[in-house]
Amino acid sequence: MHAIDDKDYGTPASKSREMVTLEIDGYEVTVPAGTSIMRAAAEAAKINIPKLCATDTLEAFGSCRLCLVEIEGRRGYPASCTTPVEPGMKVRTQSEKLAQIRKGVMELYISDHPLDCLTCPTNGNCELQDMAGKVGLREVRYGFEGANHFTSSKKDESNPYFTYDPSKCIVCSRCVRACEETQGTFALTIDGRGFASRIAAGQNEAFLDSECVSCGACVQACPTATLTEKTVIQYGQPERAVVTTCAYCGVGCSFKAEMQGDRVVRMVPNKDGGANRGHACVKGRFAWGYAT
Repeated sequence: MHAIDDKDYGTPASKSREMVTLEIDGYEVTVPAGTSIMRAAAEAAKINIPKLCATDTLEAFGSCRLCLVEIEGRRGYPASCTTPVEPGMKVRTQSEKLAQIRKGVMELYISDHPLDCLTCPTNGNCELQDMAGKVGLREVRYGFEGANHFTSSKKDESNPYFTYDPSKCIVCSRCVRACEETQGTFALTIDGRGFASRIAAGQNEAFLDSECVSCGACVQACPTATLTEKTVIQYGQPERAVVTTCAYCGVGCSFKAEMQGDRVVRMVPNKDGGANRGHACVKGRFAWGYAT
């Protein structure tokens, strides 16, 4: 999901004080050493490389293969999210070959994804939808015409705050990594292999029966409608955001209250919050009914 007004640079910022100068699509940029090509392009050159598995709240993973780039003097097409900048490096983020590769990768995702975008709860706030448009995908030459191989699997609606729909999952692993890196609960895993891979809570249990603490980190990280707040399903997408502070305890977690008119649709932890840095507990994230 996209939080309103949040810019996602794809990978975390480097803390190095050493600076590196390189060239991206003809633009000379200077960024801290250790910065990924993806973040350097977005932050310094204002070039947004397509991505699905990458988000700046999690460590780079390099699985979606949409963010491939060309580097002068190197063979192949490295992933920009996992490739750090180097002095004098010359990077191309756009070419006919890269466009062809990205369209091909996106075709594979869409070939096994439901085509119910107009009635999907994340319509208008779906990164898969955004990336299909960004790479210029206009046709899918193969696949199941939207009949995902997990369509017969039931949605898990056991959690009182969000639903899990396996048919929408692209196995980017962002939810698994968020549960591990952000929350530290390790409640989610990738179950199965190859085409049968899917996200599993606990030992293939319902979310409510697993170790899940309902912090919402997985929901916030999900780029599709696989994990969706029940309030978004009920009310639709929010229109604006108001920065506020959680009143439950003395930590002072910063939130963006995403609104539809005067109605709160969801509470999203603020990435710029000094106390919580984009994370929160179940109380701040979901127990805001008193505010409506």
